Amino acid sequence: MKATDEYIIPAPELRSEMSLRLGRVAEAMNESGMDAMLIATNANLYYAAGMMYRGYVYLTREGRVVYFVIRPTEVRHEENVVEIRKPEMIPGELGRLGIAPASTIGLELDVQSYSEIERLKKVFSDASVMNASPLLRICRQVKTQYEIGQMKEDGRHHVAVYRKIQCLYRRDMTDVEFQIAIEHELRNEGSLGFLRVAGQLMEINLGSVIAGNNADAPGPYDFAMGGAGVSPALPCGACGEIMRVGETVMVDVNGCFNGYQTDMTRVWSLGEPSPLALRAHECSRRILRSLEQMGRPGVEVAELYRRAEAIVAEEGLQSYFMGHRQHAPFIGHGVGIELNETPPVTGRSRELLKENMTLALEPKFVIPGTGAVGVENTYVVRTDGLENITPFDEELQNLL
Repeated sequence: MKATDEYIIPAPELRSEMSLRLGRVAEAMNESGMDAMLIATNANLYYAAGMMYRGYVYLTREGRVVYFVIRPTEVRHEENVVEIRKPEMIPGELGRLGIAPASTIGLELDVQSYSEIERLKKVFSDASVMNASPLLRICRQVKTQYEIGQMKEDGRHHVAVYRKIQCLYRRDMTDVEFQIAIEHELRNEGSLGFLRVAGQLMEINLGSVIAGNNADAPGPYDFAMGGAGVSPALPCGACGEIMRVGETVMVDVNGCFNGYQTDMTRVWSLGEPSPLALRAHECSRRILRSLEQMGRPGVEVAELYRRAEAIVAEEGLQSYFMGHRQHAPFIGHGVGIELNETPPVTGRSRELLKENMTLALEPKFVIPGTGAVGVENTYVVRTDGLENITPFDEELQNLL
């Protein structure tokens, strides 16, 4: 958008796309017995409206939608775009539009604060409250063709940045300096400069550059390797130490070039890596090739994890898989508007793969004294297997 552009919700070129998405949500509402839904949080607003604003999307099970806008104050007035000052105005505006009160309403109980939920319960005091969060997460798992196009575009920019990484290294660089150089290229390539993550317990910057034994530093998040970070205020990622010969350098930085995200990891080495590191890296690639073949609609997500575990056991690398001092219980996750969407790829997942789901798969290893190795790609689930939308050289490359 330009500063002089009129604020139109949704953008005219996205109206058919929003109709498709909200039609899916309305269908799921009918199946769950939910009369209406009020969407209020950033990721779900972006999914339902195609842009960010402060306010709400009200959707009925019949598919009727009203966009309630608090800010910005200058929006194009259309029949289903209503400016309000506070949520208490919503019932009256719905009545003016001829929309009957709902007997059950879905609110985002997993994401909104207690005080927000209590306030909205009073606004819709005659309705029973249902949790809309799981329904929205499931609807967002399967991407539309437009969303897949956005993610493929993101992947192309993401790969373009990774092609430059080899040339960014300078001798005696710290891991932080290396990450800054990579992030500079991300912004020049068009990155929005932030990552949208699900949940309040994870805070990260644009990603991680982790060298040597920093990969083995335990952290508070469910990462295979967290890194110590430079401050207890953000205890993950690069720690400010000089990267040294004999270490591996794992680059797991993300793009978010258009509101959607791809997740991608590659590894470089300073000099020749250890034989164990090379073997583990090749094991990661072997796992991905196997999962690319088996990842089809109808396959249990947990089967992907179990296949990876079986290959690791064949190689005798269990002690290093998804961490060393601290292990992560997954090898991947959904990805899209948020970096860490559902389904998580764990041995306990009960979900089945569906066509046009998008997943990031990241079988990684931490080798003490050397660092982290492994590959991560973002995939689209197709009828004949997984389509890689972050294709780039997976070899363990030497920076020197």
